[in-house]
Amino acid sequence: MMPVFKSSRRDFTFGPWKLTAARTHIIKSAESERLAEELHMPCVPEMMFGDNILRIQHESQFGIEFNAVDALRCVNNSQGVVKVACAEEWQESRSEPEHTKGIVKPYDWTYTTDYKGTLLGDTLKLKVSATTEHIDTEKLKAREQIMFFEEVLLFEDELHDHGVSSLSVKIRVMPSIFFVLLRFFLRVDGVLIRMNDTRLYHEADKQYMLREYTSRESKVSSLMHVPQALFTDPNEIAQYLPVKETVCEKLEFPEKLSPEPASVPEHT
Repeated sequence: MMPVFKSSRRDFTFGPWKLTAARTHIIKSAESERLAEELHMPCVPEMMFGDNILRIQHESQFGIEFNAVDALRCVNNSQGVVKVACAEEWQESRSEPEHTKGIVKPYDWTYTTDYKGTLLGDTLKLKVSATTEHIDTEKLKAREQIMFFEEVLLFEDELHDHGVSSLSVKIRVMPSIFFVLLRFFLRVDGVLIRMNDTRLYHEADKQYMLREYTSRESKVSSLMHVPQALFTDPNEIAQYLPVKETVCEKLEFPEKLSPEPASVPEHT
């Protein structure tokens, strides 16, 4: 039986920014089927929060938001070598191979996504470029007052009781900065643990945000020295997962700020 989720929406103003966190129920089966067809998937995650969002929008309408549908658009439906290998290992570890064959062939059954957010705006939007500048982790450790905090679950699937695939996003706002962590976490029991983190950081006196994407992954066979109790805790297991990819970007504000509402998904 699916858990019941209460709907809520919270807004917070941070200078010229409006921060919105909206949470509601899992989408209904008819909407799930329509969405799966649109995304060319046999099915979407069993707990799909299609209307949940975290939005960061400037008063001039540009900004960035995080939602489940756009995240699934970034799932690679053509299996890569790693995915096929992992799927085969997963399949061999199952008691019903004929069932898993039907799961792993048509699409990425893990829902692995490298989604980094959806840019808002039309002629006015954030300009993305590579950078060598990094997020100031010392400022994040400072004992500043937390003025606003929210965590929003975007999707979750238990992989037929053999692990978990989930995507969630949380935001923390302090007087001088805001910080966002978007986390995709995958655990296929006995096979693989994968984590894709996107961190978004903004200091109130800067005309840009910093975005850092980090992908970590390890086969479970390489984690025999790690207590299994940590396998279910993303915060604890992260330190044991080798980094596979890192992308550092600067999201610069438009030079001219004037209202121009629109929304364009960012393609990664």
